[in-house]
Amino acid sequence: PVYFQAVFHWSHTQVGTFMAAWIIGYGCIQSVVPSITGNKHSKVPDGRIALIWTIPLTFVPFGIAMFLPYEISFLSREWLLIIGLSVFGVLFAINSSVHSFLILAYSKSEGVSLDVGFYYMANALGRLIGTILSGALYQYYALEGCLFMSSVFLLLTVIISIYLPKSSNQINLAKQQMQ
Repeated sequence: PVYFQAVFHWSHTQVGTFMAAWIIGYGCIQSVVPSITGNKHSKVPDGRIALIWTIPLTFVPFGIAMFLPYEISFLSREWLLIIGLSVFGVLFAINSSVHSFLILAYSKSEGVSLDVGFYYMANALGRLIGTILSGALYQYYALEGCLFMSSVFLLLTVIISIYLPKSSNQINLAKQQMQ
């Protein structure tokens, strides 16, 4: 929102409309994720699905950051950012939905509320750290710095996702080992 106002001179109404459309679109995408990720065909998401959807997400902020400083003849910086962030939002909504399912799938049956609570606590801490870090990065390295760092953290997510259980048998085995 700060970037849209400072660089593109958007009004509060324009920024608010974009943010509202973002949130509504995010919710709409999450509502259809099961049919996108295979649940429609009785396939349950696993670590493989998390990895498959995290990889393309990693490249979106990197791509935006690479092209944002340049004028592209057929695409203004403003539209590059709008389209890029929209693609990011779609992929992020899919990833978020898959991760929410996986935290339940990986939870011990007698400690689901504790595991889910820990997940949301870690999520909130990550958002706090991300907010502080992005503010500092924006001050020193502009939006491109924020986008590059986002890709770095997403690359770490890809690496972690490689080690997630890849089938329901592995998930059940991992659950037994946790007990």
